Amino acid sequence: MKFIGIEKENKDMLMNMQELLTIAQKHHFAIPAFNIGSLEILNAVKEESEALQAPVIYEIHPDELAYLKEPFMKTVLEVAHTTSVPCVIHLDHGANRQQILQALRCGFTSVMIDASSYPLDENIRRTKDICELVKPQHVSVEAELGTIGAISKEHVSDIQYSDPVAVKTFVDKTGVDTLAVAIGTAHGIYPTNYKPTLRLDVLKAIREQVNIPLVLHGGSSNLDEEIAQAVALGICKINISSDVKTAFFTETKRYLALHPDAYEPNAIFPSAIQAARSVIANKMHLLNTVGKAYLYK
Repeated sequence: MKFIGIEKENKDMLMNMQELLTIAQKHHFAIPAFNIGSLEILNAVKEESEALQAPVIYEIHPDELAYLKEPFMKTVLEVAHTTSVPCVIHLDHGANRQQILQALRCGFTSVMIDASSYPLDENIRRTKDICELVKPQHVSVEAELGTIGAISKEHVSDIQYSDPVAVKTFVDKTGVDTLAVAIGTAHGIYPTNYKPTLRLDVLKAIREQVNIPLVLHGGSSNLDEEIAQAVALGICKINISSDVKTAFFTETKRYLALHPDAYEPNAIFPSAIQAARSVIANKMHLLNTVGKAYLYK
């Protein structure tokens, strides 16, 4: 299998996750991973990351890839190969070997294998299998230990916090490059009556056990102060999806309410792209990512 996207001729800034996050960890900042659910959101992330000279992760979930189709990845690869800032193309929450192989075929430079719902031994076995499959292709592997919360309209499911001792065992036995830890976040926008609290004590204990870059999933809607503290304690990658999509589609709805006869995408979406860019910029400033592109050149 020929891996697409590792050659770095002409100052190609596409790299794998280990390369990207090693620098972030050394210099104490985090890099946002934005879910690319459409061409418009892809452009918003590209434009704002270049404007701020901020490294970035283009992240795509298998459900998003199933909707966008594989040919869309040629556009993502073109963006990644020609952008002026360091970047990674990452598969978010890959569930099985088939999805990982599809990601390799499409040119992803990093994959996540999420076996966190299985017992520790099975999670280790599945993660190690993927590491042995993709790391010879110069592709990085992210895994997850513990359970990130899931959000319904009025409820946040129970969160199973990562066990620091189990984290060390997991990292030692799998050789994984990065690890998503469960410290109190959930996927989605929190209900208005719910106040998330990050277990920074758990994160600190995990950092004392392992030295690989750590990942925080569910990075939307948390308090900025807690996110900043998490970065200071060793979080190097934060997944952000809901905040950007909410801004994008809220503005889309506003525009269509004012212009009910609009039908041209180039008329409907520009203001939505700007709304998304505002959120993207805010996250990049929060994570101290702005201006860090020079560290990779």
